[in-house]
Amino acid sequence: MKTYKELIVWQKAVEFVTTIYSVTKKFPKEEIYGLTNQIRRSAVSVPSNIAEGFGRNSKNEFKHFLQIAIGSLFELQTQLEIAKNLEFISDEEFDKVFSLTREIEAMLSSLIRKLKA
Repeated sequence: MKTYKELIVWQKAVEFVTTIYSVTKKFPKEEIYGLTNQIRRSAVSVPSNIAEGFGRNSKNEFKHFLQIAIGSLFELQTQLEIAKNLEFISDEEFDKVFSLTREIEAMLSSLIRKLKA
């Protein structure tokens, strides 16, 4: 593999960021510097850490950055739960977005396991 852009998990994570921006666009304006910003930053952190880790040219560092990406994903899942509880996001939208986070989480976990082998 020549570039992180070839990683399907990175592609999915970048696509997911676009989804998150669409979802949070509907949040209350007073949340622009609060939960909206936090959710967007967590989402952007996932593909960013995948790319940064890939660029380190070290299997151990790559694993480390993939683990950071999973941490950001867990933050994001928590923030989405909060947004749902505050009724900023519908149950249907939450289910759709949350299932995407679970899919990316599974892909990251699988990649980490492969790097450990």
